[in-house]
Amino acid sequence: MINGAQVAAFSDSDNCSSTSLPEIIDSFPPDVEALRRLSDNIGSLFQSPEFDFCADARIVVGLTEFGVHRCVLSARSPLFCDLFAKKGSRRIELKELLGDFQVGGDAFAFVLAYIYCGRVAALPKDVCMCADEDCSHVGCRPLVDFMVEVLYASFIFQISELVSLFNRHLLDILDKVAIDGVPVILSVAHLCRSLCEKLLIKCVEIVVMSDLDVVTLEKALPSEILNQVEEARAALGLQRLLCSPYPDKHVKRIHGALDSDGVELVRLLLKEGQTSLDDACALHYAVAHCDSKITAELLDLGLADINHRNQRGYTVLHVAAMRREPKLIVSLLTKGARPADLTVDGRKAVQISRRLTKYVDYCRATEEGKPSPKERLCIEILEQAERSDPLIGEASVSLAMAGDNLRMRLLYLESRVALARVLFPMEARVAMDIAQVDGTLEFSLGTSASHRSTVDLNEAPFRIKEEHLIRMKALSKTVELGKRFFPRCSEVLNKIMDDDDVTELTYFGHNTSEDHRRKRFMELQEVLSKAFTEDKEEFDKFAPNQ
Repeated sequence: MINGAQVAAFSDSDNCSSTSLPEIIDSFPPDVEALRRLSDNIGSLFQSPEFDFCADARIVVGLTEFGVHRCVLSARSPLFCDLFAKKGSRRIELKELLGDFQVGGDAFAFVLAYIYCGRVAALPKDVCMCADEDCSHVGCRPLVDFMVEVLYASFIFQISELVSLFNRHLLDILDKVAIDGVPVILSVAHLCRSLCEKLLIKCVEIVVMSDLDVVTLEKALPSEILNQVEEARAALGLQRLLCSPYPDKHVKRIHGALDSDGVELVRLLLKEGQTSLDDACALHYAVAHCDSKITAELLDLGLADINHRNQRGYTVLHVAAMRREPKLIVSLLTKGARPADLTVDGRKAVQISRRLTKYVDYCRATEEGKPSPKERLCIEILEQAERSDPLIGEASVSLAMAGDNLRMRLLYLESRVALARVLFPMEARVAMDIAQVDGTLEFSLGTSASHRSTVDLNEAPFRIKEEHLIRMKALSKTVELGKRFFPRCSEVLNKIMDDDDVTELTYFGHNTSEDHRRKRFMELQEVLSKAFTEDKEEFDKFAPNQ
């Protein structure tokens, strides 16, 4: 049943305004006021949760579902009209409509709002600005990404006026966009064809005169546009002046081996003596384009300079900051990458990471037990790396108390890492992957059938074995990495693990009374609740004004 509030939203009264009706009529001509009210009323179908019951279809974007109305979308977009006429499904994945190019939920919601109310809303500030306080936010990457996504979605949905508007917006800011962001605009302008012809031509001109190397352009641009750029550079004689020449066959073979996950093949190619990892910028290539496992294996060869610069003056850590993958950044830092090294234009890796991170992602507080945003995690890791490194040793008092008792030490490490996986899953996974914990046998307090692949520490007498040492080394490294790069998380774990009663529960849990364990559990819950509340308050201080 529709309640009174829902009926009122469709009526002539303006519930969102404190201005009286006569004043509104005096301010706007009747036909303009009628159109404004119509826009508001139809827009409320999408924007107000009260009318979710009216939705007769769902569009899924990642983990978010948008309730939509087929009649509205069909009337406003030829694509949706054809889709709903031919397809009976009422639950649609957005990626099925858009192809390979990804459009986020914020940009899609922006386009949907325009479809419903016919008015262009203000750009969402916290989504369109980066996390760097020194940035003017006129052409930073979050703004570019948002505009490009809106442009592409509007093109696919055949909303020509929105395509035209954001085509002009991108032209206006193009000279302020960092060169690494231009290929993204160029690719979408190419997809939009004649509707963005001027934008396409301007982007090609900028790329031709830039220092973007051929390998980067090969990965970012369609072959047709790449050929156009190369021909223009050759005609102007810019191949060697502005950018590196096309890599020779030996460098291409190294890159090809990395693309096929063949680090052993890379080793064989290096033995031929035709090139080196540094000459091929192999680490830069692996960090930018390959799986983190390949980068780790390449680092383990020990044949490359971790702080080597490519033709554009970027170190490997600079490239990792652009990739926004925490595991890669930690791997490089543990191998000696210098976080204070500057690019040619004076940026550190942490500044690169900040410029690429949405302000909303950086400031959003993480719910207890939920993964932290990868982008924010990258910034925190790089900021921590710039500070004086803490002593890498015992993680806390409890570990030191364990002394030479191997069983107690192993139990402590196992318990601490297990707790970290529950409370800080993203941070724990990064540290565990770097320490290669998954390749070791897990220690267990029990001997049930479900733990056949684990090592039983209740075995009497307890004897040290090789698998014990391997596991202990991996767990110790995990704890050390956590202390070094995630001190905020380590402090919470220390508060829990350093408690004498908790230590006793960890080591001798099966001899502790149920009442005592329940009491300690409630106390630990209070510690965790306080820690997460303080963390949320800290991030809320920097939240953008709405």
